[in-house]
Amino acid sequence: MRTFVHGAAVWDVACPQRPSLVPGVTMAGFSVRDLDALRMVPHPAVTLLLEFGTGSPVVDCAAGRQHRGSVVAGPGIGSGGAVWARGENVECVQVRLSPVIARAVLGASPADLDGTLVSLDDLWGREASRIRERLGEVASWQDRFALTDALLARRHAAGAPVDPEVAWAWDWIVGSRGLVRVDRLAAELGWSRKRLWSRFRSQLGLSPKRAVKLVRFDHAAHRLVAGESAARVAADAGYADQSHLHRDVMAFTGVTPATVAREPFLVVDDIAWPDQATPAARPHVSRAPGPSSTGDA
Repeated sequence: MRTFVHGAAVWDVACPQRPSLVPGVTMAGFSVRDLDALRMVPHPAVTLLLEFGTGSPVVDCAAGRQHRGSVVAGPGIGSGGAVWARGENVECVQVRLSPVIARAVLGASPADLDGTLVSLDDLWGREASRIRERLGEVASWQDRFALTDALLARRHAAGAPVDPEVAWAWDWIVGSRGLVRVDRLAAELGWSRKRLWSRFRSQLGLSPKRAVKLVRFDHAAHRLVAGESAARVAADAGYADQSHLHRDVMAFTGVTPATVAREPFLVVDDIAWPDQATPAARPHVSRAPGPSSTGDA
């Protein structure tokens, strides 16, 4: 357990001692006495927040909508700075699911989340209440991680995988840090652009173009947090110029690059997700897939 202090924010943060049983799953534990208006910055993963204990976490969304308790959010949730978390005595396990495995784990496509937050009770029914109770009963964070991981592994094994071509396209987007054209992905697969868009959107919950922009933004945002200048980040991360970076950051967060560099949601990543904080650590995918057996529709 480590303590994260950033301005007025003081959180206790726990990390698993072992990697997940399921590739594409990472998690961290948070204990926050007073969570005061935390902006949720869009991230290229499906986010699963499993709360427990006596706290009262609240997630405020656009148009005055509120969610209490455990929630699921699709990739890129929080665009425009529209989602905020707050509460007292908050305790939760935050799970990041690769969109490639999210459908199997959740029992529903990320596309079914419709770009917003969904109560885990609505998605999992009584199983959501059971996991909340069990997380509150165990005494240590490592036991909570093990309990969560066993649940995710069981659901993943019983769920339906995405098409291998869709998984490959996602891996290439992530491995290239968003520096790949959708036309090239479609051409490498032997699919039309329309077919790639349809399969990708229905199974992962966002279009290929949106995925490219989100992954590129995530890489750029973490480099800003690391202290690099906006000009250098823009030049290295595939933006046409610094103004292009500024527009993208504003679109995803509602604030400027200088403000994003100080966002607690991102700054805590070095502690909570030490192997994930910098997208550069992710493997680069350069090999095209073999000939598709399905061809173009």
